[in-house]
Amino acid sequence: MRILTRRRLLTSTASAVPAAGLAAVPVRAADRHRIGHGDVVDALRALPGLRVIEERPGAEPGYRFFVLGLRQPVDHADAGAGTFEQRLTLLHTAADRPTVLFGTGYEVPLTPRRTEPAVLLAGNQLGVEHRFFGTSRPPTLDLTHLTIRQAADDHHRVVRLFRRLYPGAWISTGGSKGGMASVYHRRFHPHDVDGTVAYSAPNNVDDREDSAYVRFLEHVGTAAARDALKAAQRQMLLRRADLVARYQDWAAATGDTFRIVGSADKALETAVLRLPFMFWQNRTTADAAAVPGPDASTDALYTWLEETAALSAYADSTAREYIPYWYQLGTQMGYLSVPTGHLDGLLRYPDAVEPRNLVPREIPMRFDAAAMPDIDRWVRRHADRMLFVNGTQDPSVAESFEPGPYRDARVLWVPGGNHHVTIADLPSADRAQAVTALRRWAMGVRATGARDGR
Repeated sequence: MRILTRRRLLTSTASAVPAAGLAAVPVRAADRHRIGHGDVVDALRALPGLRVIEERPGAEPGYRFFVLGLRQPVDHADAGAGTFEQRLTLLHTAADRPTVLFGTGYEVPLTPRRTEPAVLLAGNQLGVEHRFFGTSRPPTLDLTHLTIRQAADDHHRVVRLFRRLYPGAWISTGGSKGGMASVYHRRFHPHDVDGTVAYSAPNNVDDREDSAYVRFLEHVGTAAARDALKAAQRQMLLRRADLVARYQDWAAATGDTFRIVGSADKALETAVLRLPFMFWQNRTTADAAAVPGPDASTDALYTWLEETAALSAYADSTAREYIPYWYQLGTQMGYLSVPTGHLDGLLRYPDAVEPRNLVPREIPMRFDAAAMPDIDRWVRRHADRMLFVNGTQDPSVAESFEPGPYRDARVLWVPGGNHHVTIADLPSADRAQAVTALRRWAMGVRATGARDGR
């Protein structure tokens, strides 16, 4: 499962990396901004429930970038539950090009950057902010409506609405939690799009059985790198008092607090426990040389921990914004376990890595143990026209999605890759296979011999 990182704390950038070295499909210069006989702005304003908030500069040549708001039901099964405005972004090039549906899983970036599939297909791109993240929140936030089905229904309404303007092929994509959201959308609305590319998407099937994550962290990289990380964790907890004091000084200087997690001491232990997971998510074996050794100063330990584990993520000003994330983990998507044997005698909080710690106690949480097995079962039995791109050194995919045989779906691995892999990072043969599949789906062609997953 995706964990807070220093770089764009929670939002994965995996699928938003330009496809270096991969040739994109050319776009016709003529009439690229037109929809029918009118301008794209007029066409957008004509869509029911959609608000054109602004057109922003900075898009690449041939594109226009819009920030939009779509009125969505809080509960798709109960019209009386009210509505909220879901933030969308649109990179428009031409109505006759493919359209990429970009699920973020979190807030939607307000910068005009194309995902890798949009680059490869020279297509339009519609970014969807996940319900109850960023500005996409109702006036009264009831997190019981933050479910994978409700979010999938959000995506379904988006696709149905925008198909009026973009009738061609649709490809969905996302990285990390955004990749998970793309998979969940396909589970409940399998025919909304013509194909899906999910990057670094975790698949925690049974939240009671997390041994895959522990085994992964005990074998990833080199023994020397793993030992260095374990030694650094021990030093941090041995010098807990000094590190906590620094953490508290930082919070006081910035006006931050630790009311949600409980204390700076608990926040520090949480960050230290998650440290190896976050290291392997975002770095490689080569970076292990920079792990502070036993003789490192306390200042060096603190600085490296802050840079690697994003200490600010556990303080209230950031944690408050991501309560919906931790709520989803603790009610449906599940979380992970980490190795702790090397820290015997140094730990104070048995529940330090539980999502419950970052959701205020007044918000009730009840885990739905059937949600993820249902998704996993659908992927194994019915997933079609889906591509999963993972890194072999990414602990997030210690449990990965596995589509069944004989369908037009596959999992491809980047050797030595972390949580930020792209199609461009794949070995040449796999890269060619992925690009061919993506373009075939965008042309509406099914692989020879692939069974229909409907």
